Amino acid sequence: MTKKITFIIMALFFIQVSYGQKKSRADRFFEKGDYINAAKYYEASIDKERHKKDIENIAVCYYNIFEYKKASLFLKQLVKGQFVEKGKTYNNTYNFKLYQVLSALGDYETGLDYFKLYKDNLYQGLDKSESIAIIEEFKLKNPDYKIEKAQFNSNASDFGAVKFNDSVYFTSDRDNKQLLSKTYKWTHQPFLDIYKVKVDNKIDTIGAPLALSKTINSKLHEGNFCFSNDGNTMYVSRSNFTNGKKEFNDQATNNIHLYKSIRVNGKWSELEKLPFNKNGFSYQHPALSLDGKKLYFSSDIEGGYGSFDLYYVTIDIDGFMGEPVNLGSTINTVNREHFPFISNKGHLFFASNGHLGLGMLDNFVSELVNGNFTKPINLGVPINSQYDDFNLNYYNEEEGFFSSNRNNRSDDIFKFNQTGEIFIREYINTFKIKDFETKAYIPEARVVLLNKGEHVIYNNTLSTFNLNLLASKYTLQAESEGYYSGVLQVKVLERENQEHVLYLKKIPPPPPVVIDPVETVIAEKKIDKNLKEKDPERFALLTDIEGPPVIEKDGKLYFQLEPIYFDFNMWNIRADSKKILDALAAKLERYPKVHLKISAHTDSRGTTRYNQVLSERRAESTRNYLALEAFINARRMQFQGFGELSPIVPCPMLNCTDEEHQLNRRSEFEILEY
Repeated sequence: MTKKITFIIMALFFIQVSYGQKKSRADRFFEKGDYINAAKYYEASIDKERHKKDIENIAVCYYNIFEYKKASLFLKQLVKGQFVEKGKTYNNTYNFKLYQVLSALGDYETGLDYFKLYKDNLYQGLDKSESIAIIEEFKLKNPDYKIEKAQFNSNASDFGAVKFNDSVYFTSDRDNKQLLSKTYKWTHQPFLDIYKVKVDNKIDTIGAPLALSKTINSKLHEGNFCFSNDGNTMYVSRSNFTNGKKEFNDQATNNIHLYKSIRVNGKWSELEKLPFNKNGFSYQHPALSLDGKKLYFSSDIEGGYGSFDLYYVTIDIDGFMGEPVNLGSTINTVNREHFPFISNKGHLFFASNGHLGLGMLDNFVSELVNGNFTKPINLGVPINSQYDDFNLNYYNEEEGFFSSNRNNRSDDIFKFNQTGEIFIREYINTFKIKDFETKAYIPEARVVLLNKGEHVIYNNTLSTFNLNLLASKYTLQAESEGYYSGVLQVKVLERENQEHVLYLKKIPPPPPVVIDPVETVIAEKKIDKNLKEKDPERFALLTDIEGPPVIEKDGKLYFQLEPIYFDFNMWNIRADSKKILDALAAKLERYPKVHLKISAHTDSRGTTRYNQVLSERRAESTRNYLALEAFINARRMQFQGFGELSPIVPCPMLNCTDEEHQLNRRSEFEILEY
């Protein structure tokens, strides 16, 4: 749906003159923007003869109607030269489109090959390995937002939600039930209108959405909009009208222009075109600064960096507007930048497919520092996906809306709550080296801290130290005389005053009599000495004394850990269990062939179904801690919840003590392979 407004000009780029032939029926549909019908007729003609123009146009058709699998099929044929013309060259833009559709289909690594080719052709270059690492970071970073689909979505495209007072305003192409209403050729849906719905403090709807009056909504498109702080001025993206008639550019396209309406006595005035609009170009997605002195928007006017750039105009006290000012190359790219929004702190949120992202349009933020916008930051998952994600705005410090077509071809509105810090900050971290048994500080410990790239960023000889660190993963190493050396995997989160403790185990004094510890274990566990030859891996596990021991029960091997307990009704890993799992992780590192089954059990309080679900979450939480915090390959671990079915202490009539219930809330670690 975003392409309804934003691609009207772009589509003209792909309209090419037939090769000395009469325009086909597919060509005529294509030139009118009816990509659904155009694709149907191109399919028929391509079956007979494969002309480059037809392959280009059908690829654009499927791209514009979100049929990304079909678009990728024809784009691949184009870049591979699978057409009848002898010249196998093609426009560089198709490399970018293939990168986008492959990313949308989940194959971003292959897509990056075409993005690199696209960049190389522009003499810009791209490091694919670095780009993959950045994209993975977008996907794996701790989410800064919680999202939920808004209640007032329809089966049509809904986007551009803006909350003002007790109502949410949004844009939609839902059926407005008007007689003789026209449909938009691109989508075969009604034209876009602006709607309003009342909501409560949870953004649940009160009543049905209603279209705004005909002074705002016309027979053609009304797209994105914004309000002044007092709510009495509205700026609207709208199909270009003058004196009630559509205006067309030299290519017979009706562009999008920006208009203004004033509310007087509760009624909106007729829309007035803003003075800086010029015929032949599109101006859209208005956004006001907090003080109302700057109006930001997206436009393809001449002199920009790409197809659509972000601009602003100043508004003086009398309402006079200056000329558009481009936001510059830090924000704008050779591709598309849309949907600006200025937060209360002056930060710029916008959507782009030119900055590195997860697929199609992604949401970005640029921090306002000393009056300038900084390098944009991708907001990551879940705000962004491999599809179009756009139109993010806040209605208070932490809550707002954005739009996405991630669930279907049509756009939906999502509400969000910001839960983390979106800008890069350094956070205070305290590191301590302590004795594993006594918990006392170990003086003169030699410490080394490595970053994610395994570069040393700190080393010293001490027992505790503080560092300001970016949110990321680090490795702490420590050693001291009389102790085993230790390693702690550190995950710095976006919060202050984090503490990380590395416990070192003392090296025991030499025994008065040399005793083979393996022989001792063999005797204690009654291990068959022939096992060393029959099954050396099993023998090694059973006789290894470092870390959690391995025991045998009923012919199966288990790691014998101190209990991994969970709080009542909870599944998060408690602090007292983390060091136990860290010790297990260290041993798993030494036995890379070992595969585990993590079994979680609950007490008998709660329903059987609830306890089953809770135990599954606890098992998954344990697996996730080992995978994400201790860096053990998740493929080595299975997990399963058993609910209340196998208690250590039976509790008929729930007559157990809290301590007995705690014993039943446990995890077990069975070795499946070694």
